[in-house]
Amino acid sequence: MSFSIGMPWNEGEEKMHRLLRIPPQDNPTSAMLTPQAAFMFQRAPLLAFGTLDTQDRPWTTLWGGEPGFSEPLGGGFNGTRTLVDGKHDPVVQALVGGSEKGGESKTTQAKDGGKLVAGLAIDLMTRKRVKTAGRMVAGTIKDVEVEIEGEENRKQTQLQLVTKIEQSLGNCPKYLNQYEIRPALLDPELVSQGSSLSEEGTALISKSDMFFLSTSTEDDMDVNHRGGPPGFVRIVSPTTLAYPEYSGNRLYQSLGNLMLNPKIGLTFPDYETGDVLYITGATEILAGTDASALLPGSNLAVRIEIEECRYVKTGLPFRGTKKTPSPYNPLVRTLATEGNIRGALSSSNSPSTRQTALLTKKEILTPTIARFTFSVDGGLTYRAGQWIALDFSQELDVGYEHMRDEDPGSLNDDFVRTFTISSALARDGGDGDGDGEGDKEKEKEFEITIRKVGAVTGFLFQQNERAGLEVGVLGVGGEFKVESARDGEGKNVFVAGGVGVTPLFGQIGGLDLQNGGFMLLWAVRGEDVGLVLDTFKRYPGLGKCAKVFLTGRAVEVELATMRDEIKAQADVVERRMMKEDVQHMQAETWYVCAGKGMRKEVTGWLEGQKVVFEDFDY
Repeated sequence: MSFSIGMPWNEGEEKMHRLLRIPPQDNPTSAMLTPQAAFMFQRAPLLAFGTLDTQDRPWTTLWGGEPGFSEPLGGGFNGTRTLVDGKHDPVVQALVGGSEKGGESKTTQAKDGGKLVAGLAIDLMTRKRVKTAGRMVAGTIKDVEVEIEGEENRKQTQLQLVTKIEQSLGNCPKYLNQYEIRPALLDPELVSQGSSLSEEGTALISKSDMFFLSTSTEDDMDVNHRGGPPGFVRIVSPTTLAYPEYSGNRLYQSLGNLMLNPKIGLTFPDYETGDVLYITGATEILAGTDASALLPGSNLAVRIEIEECRYVKTGLPFRGTKKTPSPYNPLVRTLATEGNIRGALSSSNSPSTRQTALLTKKEILTPTIARFTFSVDGGLTYRAGQWIALDFSQELDVGYEHMRDEDPGSLNDDFVRTFTISSALARDGGDGDGDGEGDKEKEKEFEITIRKVGAVTGFLFQQNERAGLEVGVLGVGGEFKVESARDGEGKNVFVAGGVGVTPLFGQIGGLDLQNGGFMLLWAVRGEDVGLVLDTFKRYPGLGKCAKVFLTGRAVEVELATMRDEIKAQADVVERRMMKEDVQHMQAETWYVCAGKGMRKEVTGWLEGQKVVFEDFDY
C-alpha cells in the first residue's frame, strides 16, 4: 500500500503566511505522484512546464494539444511526447539544447541527480489542474514527419521527456477561463528578443486572460497558472509588468518561492494564433498599501522587471477556442498612473476623516432602476455631472472564503462603487448653470439613479429608507460637463444608453431646451419606460428636444400606457438606434454616455467629430 507524506512549508511560504496573517495550516502537497495527479496527466490536453537555464533563470513553456501526450510510466516516473519549437522555446533549449541541424536526434541524460523541473497539467474546459515537481531523467529531441490530410508530410520537431515526480498537488478551478484545445503544427518564427517588450508582446499581454509562471528555490520548483479578465496584467513600462494576486487557496507556494528567490519565468499564450511570449525576470511582492499604491483596489500584487523576453510567432503546438470565462474574475484593476480612481481616493482619504452618507429615500422607477437619496452630515461639495465613490464593505464584506459559487464575483470585491450624482445642486450661487462655480455652501443631499446589476446595487434595492443605512463616502470626482451650443452655432447632442442619461440630470437647468441648441438621443429598453416617463415629468421641456429609441417589447398594459404618455412628449421610435440616426445630424459637440459596447459603436459612427465622453467602466 502506498501512502502520501505531506511536505513541510519552506521559509518563504512561512514568511508569506506571517505577512498576510494566514491561520496555521498543513501543507497539502504530496511527496509523490498521487493517483489523482497521474489520472490528470492522462486527461489534460496541456502541460505548462518550467526549468532553469544555465544562468539559473526560470523559464516557462506550454506544450500539448490533445489528451494522452503526457502520461505516467509507473514508479513515479512520467513520460511526455510532444511537438515543440526546438529553436526558440527556452525550456526546450535548457533541457536538451535545442534541435540539431540536419534533423538528427539528440539525447540528454540526467546528471547530478537530474535538472530541476516542474509542471502543471491543465484541462481548461473542465477547469482542473494538478501541479508536479521533480527532476529530469532523460530527454530526446528529433525531427519527425507529420501526416496532414490533403497535404504533403510536414517535418516537425518532437521532444520526448522522462521526469521523476517528487511532489504533486491538485489546484482549484477558481480563475481558469475555458478554452477548447486542439492540436496544430508549428511554424516558429522569432519576431523579437531583448530586454524590453516589443509591439507584439505588448499587444499580447494587453489582451491575455491568463499566463503561466515558474518560480524556484535551491532545491525546488513550482509552476502555476494565473487567470483573470483580459488585460488583468498591466504594463507599467516596456520593461516592467504588474498583476494583482486575487483571493486564492492561501498556500502562497509561488510567492513563497519568490520570497527566497525573486526570479520568475512567464509565458503568455495566444490560443487563437499560436503565438507565444516568453519572459524571464525578477519580482517584487507588494502587500497592503504598497500594492494599492501601484494597483488601487489590490492588497497583494507582484511587480516584474523583465530581464529577457522572446516573442515567437506560431510557436505553440495547439490552438484554442475561447469559451466561458471564470465567474470569479473581477474587473480589471488598472494602475494608479492609468487614472484608477481608487488611487486618488485612497491617497486623499483616511478612515478618521471619512464622511458617511445616510439613505433617506428610495424610489423604484422600473423593476431594475431606482433613485436613492442620501444625506451627508456636514454637507458635501460636488459639481453637477461628477461621480461619488461609496464604500459598502462594512455591510457586505464577510471575510475570507476560498470559493463562493453562489456569488463568485464577491471574493475579490472591495465593495467600493462609483455612481454618477444625478441630482441638481440646491445652491449654485444664483447663476443657474448648475456647475457649482458660485456655490458657497455644501450640499446636504445627493441622489444616484442606478440599475440593479450586482451585489452592491442588489443590496441597495433591498433596503428600507427608514432602516438608517449608512455607507462611507470616499470622495467625488470626474468631469462630464454638458453644454448647449451657443446661439447661431448649431446644436450639441447627448447620446445616452439607459441609465447613461444620469450625468445630464444635474445639468439640465443650464441647458437651452427651447431654441434648438441641444438634443438628446436616448436608447432605452422597453421595460425601462418608467425611467423615461419619470425623467420627462421631472424635467419639463426635455422631451421636446429628445428622440427616444425603445428596444424590446413592452406588452403589459401599464408599460404600454407609459409608452403612450412618452410619445405625447417626445419623438419615439420602437427600434435600435442606427448609424443613420446619428450621421445625418449636424452637431458642434457630441456627448456620449453609454455602456462600453454602445459607446464604442456610437463613437465609431462619429469618427472625425468632436466627441466628449467619460469612461464609466470602473
